[in-house]
Amino acid sequence: MGKTRVALTWNGAGLVLLLFGTWYSAASQGNGAAYLFLFVLTGVALVSSIHTWMNLRDWTVRLEKPEPAFAGQEVACPLEAFNASRQSRHALQIMLTPASSAFFDGLEAGKAGRTQLRFLAKERGRHRIRRLKILTSYPLGFFKGSRSVDVDQEYLVYPHPGGSEGLPPSPGTGTVSREGVKREGDDFAGMRAYRPGESQRHIDWKAVARGQPLLVKQFAGEHDEKIYLDWETLPLLGDEERLSQLALWVIKAERSRCLYGLKIPGLFIPPARGEAHYHRCLGALAVYRRGEAA
Repeated sequence: MGKTRVALTWNGAGLVLLLFGTWYSAASQGNGAAYLFLFVLTGVALVSSIHTWMNLRDWTVRLEKPEPAFAGQEVACPLEAFNASRQSRHALQIMLTPASSAFFDGLEAGKAGRTQLRFLAKERGRHRIRRLKILTSYPLGFFKGSRSVDVDQEYLVYPHPGGSEGLPPSPGTGTVSREGVKREGDDFAGMRAYRPGESQRHIDWKAVARGQPLLVKQFAGEHDEKIYLDWETLPLLGDEERLSQLALWVIKAERSRCLYGLKIPGLFIPPARGEAHYHRCLGALAVYRRGEAA
């Protein structure tokens, strides 16, 4: 952890003005009661600053690796804070940016608390969170203490999916449906978790109404048709537009359960399907840089 710093808040600045006014009144009038009030209030302020400083000691903060998100969506990063001291700690704010903070009202000695640090994924790529700041104005709000803590956690942001929803034709066939696979005659084969960016057409809304998470219906009869999601088939688009279109196609192809491969400059991922293949393709799109192998 970095060095603890304690500074006056606006409330603390008001307290200083009150102390100065009390001192002036006591000195000019020789008022013993005013002097007593001054000494008591000064003592309260000093004790408050010490408690603010102590409240930031012996903290351990750990960030867990968050799930990948698409650009424009929210990243939810699991966070654990551990109070390693022998005293309770109160009113802690753990901040990444002013718009992204987590709060702990209180933690007993030797106890850990868990929450999530949420923030907007602004652009695709591999990103790192290197440092967080712990803040407190406990107990009276006259002083604000701060301490930085190194965490060094990586997270991945996929391209924002966009463009045409129709999948490219597979080799040897003229066209494929908008969902990438023929559905007539398919039998219901179970449920799976909903993936961000997918069509909501096959969501089990009855399960949602019962308080369950978003689930998508799957169907049997899915064939092994292969399609290739190829960078070179999008010559009229810029790099970011191509990445968005390919990301959307990966989502659609995985949902259709056909075999799909990805071709981008410097990388070819053979046709496959499944969770690992899905994230491998999106991860390659996330870290793509022109002139570099993915």
